[in-house]
Amino acid sequence: MSEESVPMTTEGHQRLQEELKHLVRFERPKVVQDIAEARSHGDLSENAEYDAAKDRQGFVEGRIKELNHKIALAQIIDPSSIKSDKIVFGAKVTMIDIDTDNEVSYQIVGVDEADIKVGKISITSPVGRSLVGHRVDEEVTVNVPSGVKVYEITDIEYS
Repeated sequence: MSEESVPMTTEGHQRLQEELKHLVRFERPKVVQDIAEARSHGDLSENAEYDAAKDRQGFVEGRIKELNHKIALAQIIDPSSIKSDKIVFGAKVTMIDIDTDNEVSYQIVGVDEADIKVGKISITSPVGRSLVGHRVDEEVTVNVPSGVKVYEITDIEYS
């Protein structure tokens, strides 16, 4: 069974690598130290510090494994190298909500990079999936939890 690549921007890839480095260099040794200290307190069967440290170790090791996996499968896409008049992964899309006349801008990124607070939406989100393949001046209908939204695309940028 072959595994699918994980699309991400160069910025997203770098962030995952930095998180991995932090976990391996700082968090893992700290957890090992916390476990050793908790062990020194005696009876492990009723040692809450030991249980908490072991739980933290499980989380850290699981996240390290997950990050290694994602980095190994990464398909790094540099949006500034894309030349397209259609919306694809990495596009910064500006559009007008037809109902409210509000302008919104999103960049379409990988799942791990999505953060709506900074205008980054996942390519797998309802809005991201709906936008892919469209051009400037086209209307896009998106099914969102609050109902149906219609947007007019006013700009597509790759940077």
